[in-house]
Amino acid sequence: MSIPVRVRFAPSPTGPLHIGGVRTALFNYLFAKKNGGTFYLRIEDTDQTRFVPGAEEYIMEALEWLGISPDETIGKNEKFGPYRQSERKHLYKQYADLLIDSGNAYYAFDTAEALDAHRKQHEEQGKTFIYNHHNREKLDTSLVITAEETANRIASGQDYVIRFKTPVNETLHLQDIIRGEVKFETNLLDDKVLFKSDGMPTYHLANIVDDHLMETSHVIRGEEWLPSMPLHVLLYRAFGWKAPEFAHLPLILKPVGNGKLSKRDGDKMGFPVFPLEWKTEEGVSSGYREKGFFPETVINFLALLGWNDGTEKELFSLEELIEAFDLTRVHKSGAKFDPEKNKWFNHQYLVKQKNKTLAKAFAPIIESKNVSRDFTFSEMTKIVALVKDRAHFVSEFWELSDFFFVAPTSYDEKASKNWKEETPALMEELISVLEEISDFTSVNIETIVKDWMTKNEIGMGKVMQPFRLSLVGALKGPHLFDIVEVIGKDETIKRIQKAITLL
Repeated sequence: MSIPVRVRFAPSPTGPLHIGGVRTALFNYLFAKKNGGTFYLRIEDTDQTRFVPGAEEYIMEALEWLGISPDETIGKNEKFGPYRQSERKHLYKQYADLLIDSGNAYYAFDTAEALDAHRKQHEEQGKTFIYNHHNREKLDTSLVITAEETANRIASGQDYVIRFKTPVNETLHLQDIIRGEVKFETNLLDDKVLFKSDGMPTYHLANIVDDHLMETSHVIRGEEWLPSMPLHVLLYRAFGWKAPEFAHLPLILKPVGNGKLSKRDGDKMGFPVFPLEWKTEEGVSSGYREKGFFPETVINFLALLGWNDGTEKELFSLEELIEAFDLTRVHKSGAKFDPEKNKWFNHQYLVKQKNKTLAKAFAPIIESKNVSRDFTFSEMTKIVALVKDRAHFVSEFWELSDFFFVAPTSYDEKASKNWKEETPALMEELISVLEEISDFTSVNIETIVKDWMTKNEIGMGKVMQPFRLSLVGALKGPHLFDIVEVIGKDETIKRIQKAITLL
């Protein structure tokens, strides 16, 4: 019988959630849902020196906005609580003690100054100081002093750490779902600190203990954790526990060149690297939500960073991603971040939105422009329907549609060359034609105007370009007769008359 799938996203609350962290959360979520399992969120806040107020709430809000909320977390289905590591610190000492008792760990009393001196001494000899089997019995550890002296030192309040006693002369053949077999030589590993005398565990101990106690079946995390894999597997072995399966996700790379995507890349190239805006005293870092991206867009483009379903398909709903997701289809090599492609994704989701939904989102922008007349919601919905095919974001609607709301005050110089000597007379005739139309709908206006041009043998360009220039101020915008219908007969005629006067 296979064990139930339980996966976790375990960020540290040290600032806003990077888009790489969001992808890790997403892949864990998709794996859990695909396998009928549980996705839980644990906050790893044992390093209180790096704790940033508001970061935990930010993480929760980001996952909520993206539609990938955890099944269990702080204040929600706390089956294996607490889900905040700082509230679990009473647990870890007993596990550190178990490792001491079984001979898999030892006390180290070296001061920072002593370790510094060792490092310098090694550097002078052109070597690197590694705290491991080479020297652990020459340093100030419980491996070389009596149990009694060790106990006395601890009782007297001397600072110590508990270090893992890495096995010697072993080659570890470990399995990674994405990378296949990975090999590590234990002689090259250092004896990591697991516990400090201030009563706090390090990441390595807390992480293993919590993953075990919370019954984590698979650990899906970024490839920067791959070097920690041998220690973690050895810790499971030392405790006599079954290790979860591991999968290390590829890096998200800079849009240009190699290297991990950073906030600096976003600042330089003008795109966000955070899901939501993050404010500090130094300033504001933009977020995908505030930039006008749909949550579905962010989910879609992140899913395709380092994974595909083996087809050419690019647009996936969350449900389709769950259905198609398979960890063995995640690539080993890094995935280049493409801000322009992300805008393309947003355009695909924007055109799918209901026009009424988009009109509601556009309304505050129109209000901020102090337009002289009130537009009905129905008119706004029509305008949105006409311009959305050209937009990536709702914020671009105004630039694409301002002429619906405000008559042009100037005319594009290049386009004005279409205004010939005979144009004013033709425009006066056009006004007469428009005044006679009672059914002022796009199709009807177009039929009547084109019939008039055909009957009078007037070339299309002689009327249509000056007509558009009069209404828009440039040769741009959606279908001309759709514009005419929306702005109405009076406004259309007024704008043509103004163009005759000014041009």
